[in-house]
Amino acid sequence: MAVESTILNIEPMDLSNTCLEKQSLKGKVALITGGSSNIGLGYARAIAWAGGNVVISDINEEAGIEAERVINAENGDGTALFVKCDVTKQDDVKSLSQKAFAKFEKVDILIHNAMNMRLNGSLLGSDVDDLDQSYAISARGMMLLAKEFVPLMVERKYGVVAYSATQFHYCPPMIGGTIYTAGKSAAASITMSLANEVKDTGVHVFCMTPAGVLRIDESRVPPPRNPDAPKFDRAAFSMPGFNGFIPPEAGGAAMVYCILNAGSIHGSGIIINDAFDAMNYPFEKPETAVRPKPNRLSDMELTMVLCTMGPGFERS
Repeated sequence: MAVESTILNIEPMDLSNTCLEKQSLKGKVALITGGSSNIGLGYARAIAWAGGNVVISDINEEAGIEAERVINAENGDGTALFVKCDVTKQDDVKSLSQKAFAKFEKVDILIHNAMNMRLNGSLLGSDVDDLDQSYAISARGMMLLAKEFVPLMVERKYGVVAYSATQFHYCPPMIGGTIYTAGKSAAASITMSLANEVKDTGVHVFCMTPAGVLRIDESRVPPPRNPDAPKFDRAAFSMPGFNGFIPPEAGGAAMVYCILNAGSIHGSGIIINDAFDAMNYPFEKPETAVRPKPNRLSDMELTMVLCTMGPGFERS
């Protein structure tokens, strides 16, 4: 029987139509920040479906407790643990680590996904405090989490670290405004640098861009902090291969696939449709799906990629 929730905006979890094995992550423990809603919850539920245990970190206690209940109801008691945590605070991150290890004795997989979607204003219309908070959640959070969990992964010679990065600069009709994307790009830089720091240690690091993953309950969406925040045009944003947005559960399936193949994408960024293509995901509308050939960038190209986004100079 499908598990329902009056708090979380979810659909039944069923990944039997994917290439994923039901127990492919059995014995693994994953920690997901921002894990009580949308794509973060999709990651947590998919990892649990694949046999892993999950630690859900979030500042929303009500949603986090409900996410723990739902995942345990779907997969068995003791599968999930919710820990309230502000990833910008070092003491909170240390407490998160202590509670995760007390429950599961280890963390094999770290996914940093937390972000405040209200930090979504324009450069010219936002306060500097908004930019500071965006950096704090994304970049400072990534650094605190990595310093807390990655050394033990290196010691054990096994681990997977992923940053869930929607986009890196504002480009209509995408949902992230300038302030939001500034924090995302900073954390992505930290993640890619970390990949080089831990190269050949058994720890694999990558970014996954879940563009188009969304399930909106518009009655619960808070108003933007800034009145000039970019307006999201739902009609203009329909992901190729899907009837509108990509369901968070499908986004979770893509993350599980990436975790299982982390060694082959270490030091890379992958867009969700590339993951779907690699796993031969059954798109709802296969005839419109984008099927690009995978293109891995070199380390030198990665250092410059954020400087070369956009059309550049017009050719004469």
